[in-house]
Amino acid sequence: MRKLALSDEILLKVEKPARYIGNEVNSVMKDKEKVDIRFAMCFPDVYEIGMSHLGIQILYDMFNRREDVWCERVYSPWTDLDKIMREEKIPLFALESQDPIKEFDFLGITLQYEMCYTNILQILDLSQIPLFAKDRSEEDPIVIGGGPCAVNPEPIADFFDLFYVGEGETQYDALLEAYKENRRCGGSRKDFLQMAAKIEGIYVPQFYDAVYNEDGTLKSFVPNDPHAKEKIRRQVVVDMDKVSYPTKPVVPFIKVTQDRVVLEVMRGCIRGCRFCQAGMIYRPTREKNLETLKKYASEMLKSTGHEEISLSSLSSSDFSELKGIVTYLIDEFKGKGINISLPSLRIDAFSLDVMSKVQDIRKSSLTFAPEAGSQRMRNVINKGLTEEMILEGAGKAFEGGWNKVKLYFMLGLPTETEEDMKEIPRLADKVARRYYEIPKDKRNGKCQITFSTSFFIPKPFTPFQWAKMYTMDEYIHRAHVVNQEMKEQLNRKSLKYNWHEADVTVLEGVFARGDRRTSKVLLEAYRLGCLFDSWSEQFDNKKWMQAFENTGTDIAFYTMRERGKKELFPWDFIDAGVTKSFLYREWERAMRGEVTPNCREKCSACGAMCYEGGVCFEGKN
Repeated sequence: MRKLALSDEILLKVEKPARYIGNEVNSVMKDKEKVDIRFAMCFPDVYEIGMSHLGIQILYDMFNRREDVWCERVYSPWTDLDKIMREEKIPLFALESQDPIKEFDFLGITLQYEMCYTNILQILDLSQIPLFAKDRSEEDPIVIGGGPCAVNPEPIADFFDLFYVGEGETQYDALLEAYKENRRCGGSRKDFLQMAAKIEGIYVPQFYDAVYNEDGTLKSFVPNDPHAKEKIRRQVVVDMDKVSYPTKPVVPFIKVTQDRVVLEVMRGCIRGCRFCQAGMIYRPTREKNLETLKKYASEMLKSTGHEEISLSSLSSSDFSELKGIVTYLIDEFKGKGINISLPSLRIDAFSLDVMSKVQDIRKSSLTFAPEAGSQRMRNVINKGLTEEMILEGAGKAFEGGWNKVKLYFMLGLPTETEEDMKEIPRLADKVARRYYEIPKDKRNGKCQITFSTSFFIPKPFTPFQWAKMYTMDEYIHRAHVVNQEMKEQLNRKSLKYNWHEADVTVLEGVFARGDRRTSKVLLEAYRLGCLFDSWSEQFDNKKWMQAFENTGTDIAFYTMRERGKKELFPWDFIDAGVTKSFLYREWERAMRGEVTPNCREKCSACGAMCYEGGVCFEGKN
């Protein structure tokens, strides 16, 4: 019988002990004596968040299909258990075996969000693994990072042995085989890292040197080891039907953020929104075959017992087989108590028709993401939505029985004026007005329009990576402008306004485009007690400001500068598919307010694999 790493006495002291005991339905148990490699897969946040992450489920399934690998899971212990583990000197452990993480061959950490970076240090610290890669011995696990934030790994580079840049289904087998070969040959830790550096998509930070100019900008970034490549090419799955998918995902004991089966229908997005990193780095659009999806849906619902299935993609409306898969799910499962979730839809006649069939209209709300209030700003960001389209979609939704709508916007976008800010609540008011234009006998109660603003953050590998940000006070001022304008609207009683935290935005901006020098801020913040910074109740901005002061790091250098065309970025050594020249052309078009057609309408020669006639093919432009 498996022995738990935590005693009953400790489990009774912590909130939600089921976070730490493992043994869930579909979790994988193996004999550790019969495998060659033990891999601990980590999401650096609490269990409920990590268990909802599709990427980890995919890799967990893929690794465990190999007889020579046992992949287990680990998440950040919540603050109550964190305190006990430090006091009792209990090493962090994996859920499946309950063995200490430090006994594993690999610790793989998903990099999903910059504000989880201090949790990475918590994971290493509690695992009793040296925080800095340079201090690790032959006995320590290889610490590897992957996920969207790996396209600029520099702020956390000192803490990782290597990074996997791209989609995990392509090169992990080669990496694991290299590890086994190195061990057979009696090779050292460095020998393995040199072997890994030869594999496409693998970045070993210690094999590169960064040199800076007097003004603080990056002067050069070059390999210092003959095995390291000058450019790291982001890895992309070409055929989505030829890679494995978890048809038996792990079912948690407790309610998690996304408590449902997730069916990934495609990767990539054709839209080209200039603020969206995912829309750029996940190019090109690659779809899964309808028959494959039908098979996966049936198997996952059967193996989990879940009562909801969600279609996952960046823009489900652009999936060419959307009608086919939705029709299948309705016909096959609707009468069996299975709910169908359809996120990431553009609100058009077809989408509304579909949603009316799968949702309880009286209980559900519709979500629109205009991103900007004025047409000028929507052109700047290349959103591809007109006010007419937004109001028409809202009108059809109201006529279909909905009365609750959520609208998402951004503040602080490049070239934004006060008039652009005021157009946000004005657009929300126009949506409410559209509801009251419907005859009373066709309305479904009172109208509720909730509109939210997040503050724009420039991200690597987007056309806006050259943009400046604003101070925390300026962001708050912009939210105040929106709030005041809302009070002037005719339908203000039907409107509700929420906005994101400005202090978190500034920090996220620093680490999104930061370089290796920002790692000292992360370490100091962690030492000051910063943890779970993505949770508003745990976030402490005063400690963060103290960390910047203690390390002599200038926030404004990373946030307030508009970058020059020829500036060398900390992430320029990565080839993410889209070229820097394409991104700069889009930056210039944004400044002129010009709209770029989506990828199906016209190829813009972005440099990634192209989309033509609905068929992806490989080739650089």
